[in-house]
Amino acid sequence: MSERICLFAGTTEGRRLAEILGGAASRCGEALSVTVCVATEYGEILLDGIPGIEISAGRMDAGEMAALFRKEGFSRILDATHPYAELVTENIRTAADECGIPVLRILRDCDRGDGSAYVHVPSVEAARDYLMKREGTVFLTTGSKELSSYIGLDMERVWARVLPTPSSLASCQAAGIPTAHIIAAQGPFSEEINLAELKRTGAAYLVTKASGKNGGFDEKIRAARAAGAVPVVIGAPAEENGLSLDEAIAELEQQLALPVPLSASGRRVTVIGIGPGGSSLLTAEAKEALRDCDAVIGAKSVADSLDPDLTLTGRKPVFFEFLPEKIRAALASHPSVRRAAVVMRGDTGFYSGTKKLLDALEGDGFEVTVLPGISSVSLFAARLGVSWDDAALVSLHGRRGNLVGTVDRNRKVFCLAGGENTPAALCERLSAFGLGSVRVAVGERLSYPEGQERITRGTAEEIARSGMEFDPLSLLYIENDHAARRMRIGIPDGEFIRGDTPMTKSEVRAVSLSALALPADAVVYDVGAGTGSVSVECALAAPDGVVYAVEKEPDAAELIRQNRVKFRAENIEVVEGFAPDALRDLPAPTHAFIGGSSGNLTEIVALLLEKNPDVRIVLNAVTVETQAEAAETAKKFGFAVYETVSVSIARSKKMGRYHMMTAQNPVTVVTLAGGASQ
Repeated sequence: MSERICLFAGTTEGRRLAEILGGAASRCGEALSVTVCVATEYGEILLDGIPGIEISAGRMDAGEMAALFRKEGFSRILDATHPYAELVTENIRTAADECGIPVLRILRDCDRGDGSAYVHVPSVEAARDYLMKREGTVFLTTGSKELSSYIGLDMERVWARVLPTPSSLASCQAAGIPTAHIIAAQGPFSEEINLAELKRTGAAYLVTKASGKNGGFDEKIRAARAAGAVPVVIGAPAEENGLSLDEAIAELEQQLALPVPLSASGRRVTVIGIGPGGSSLLTAEAKEALRDCDAVIGAKSVADSLDPDLTLTGRKPVFFEFLPEKIRAALASHPSVRRAAVVMRGDTGFYSGTKKLLDALEGDGFEVTVLPGISSVSLFAARLGVSWDDAALVSLHGRRGNLVGTVDRNRKVFCLAGGENTPAALCERLSAFGLGSVRVAVGERLSYPEGQERITRGTAEEIARSGMEFDPLSLLYIENDHAARRMRIGIPDGEFIRGDTPMTKSEVRAVSLSALALPADAVVYDVGAGTGSVSVECALAAPDGVVYAVEKEPDAAELIRQNRVKFRAENIEVVEGFAPDALRDLPAPTHAFIGGSSGNLTEIVALLLEKNPDVRIVLNAVTVETQAEAAETAKKFGFAVYETVSVSIARSKKMGRYHMMTAQNPVTVVTLAGGASQ
């Protein structure tokens, strides 16, 4: 059975519903036809270009409507006309009742403040409760007598217009309204004066009473619409039954037996990189997308930083969400949003949430476009007059990272700070690892207006000791003239701080590191770490990873900490305790080196496999018994790779006029990997 729908438009909701129904009609063929009725030629122009609909333009009375309904054989009527068009709504209802056709009334979303609807509340207290759940400046025009009822609101966001009398001013003071936020003036006030005051205060909400024409009600409402503010009207309006646009779409999807859901496709999501923060750096394409969208989605700090004239704040919904699944849920629960703009700080391809968002939206039928922004790195480099094509880039905003190692290896580094990793804390960390003399520039609020941008220069040690407070979301540029880009495998034994603790010899370390085959982001357990010589070399070989140096002896653990600082191996974490118990709460390893097991080799390997069945294990065996235990362990757990290499080392030793080779104890390097089964 074919569904024939007649939609009376005349509002933003009407146009959006026409787009949704037209898209569905295009996909469903003869199963759905849509006729959209508008009263004026201008209304017809606004609908021009929407596929899948027929347009009927011209005003009709109830009789003409009924005649049209019979002629076209409509199965249902949708009324999305203007709230002020009460006669049109009455005629639609009369004609539909006469023809026995159901009518669905679509109401405007008052919370959107889209330039036409009110928020009706029964009392001053109800207005206060409504405003407490929302953000934005409030402009009160209800007089001074009931100001005390607004106590509970943050008065820093409240402006009040009252009579210029001592008692009115006293009421403002008693309510806690800042003196600078009091407008003392005698009415009546024209639309122009109301508009000027709304713009001056930056009001998102105008609170008034339903006072009628003599009370200047119409002038306030028109000014609020022009300013993009939501009118909050205290009084008892005439009740009107109907559904919001989102509710209407859900209702129609349940009622219409269509092969494709109304909201299944045709929805566009534009992911916009807004740059460092200032709207001046937005591309023209991004500005156009923000103006044309139905809703803006993004972290509150990001959305609030945009120019309200771009986002038309107050005239379209803004969802303060930044997690991909939350953004997806917001889109799913608001099917009326056909063109969404998701705003991301910085560039969409540089440490951005864009990738995860694209993954979350995949398969949901959204047409997704990504508009990149100017990254903070390129802007900061321009401010400093340096290039960044030869710099290392690292982000410590909400993530861990090896800044010390990066600075030690690279002459130029850009680092995004954030959270606990403040600029001062990062400079203190560099100083603690012997890098206090590197040059640092800290950029804050880049591109922000009115002198908010700040760039601070100094050495890492100077900034760490300055006591300065920095914006948490800052960018650091670090220059190290003594950076050393070299691979260090088989570091000479004498370079380590060792005391009396046993240490894996440099040649054995070199073979063991080769057997481990560490990627740059490896997660390594060094079990029985001793002085930390293997931990240090693993940390240097895997600068983007982390090494957990597990050691049971407190004195040895202290040596590991000292060597960690000496070799600037920030990505070593010292874990004191006995294996395997000390390993249980650690993240799953990709690799493990076992230099000492205290007789617990089988238990240690079992736990490693429990955490990661694909872990690659290298162990050193000095005694025949340990070699036998390693062979038995490999057999027990069914490793696909079981390799042994016997390393025999002989070092020269001067004896008189000659140098004699002195043999060291042979060490067996055992590698276990791949396809283990427990």
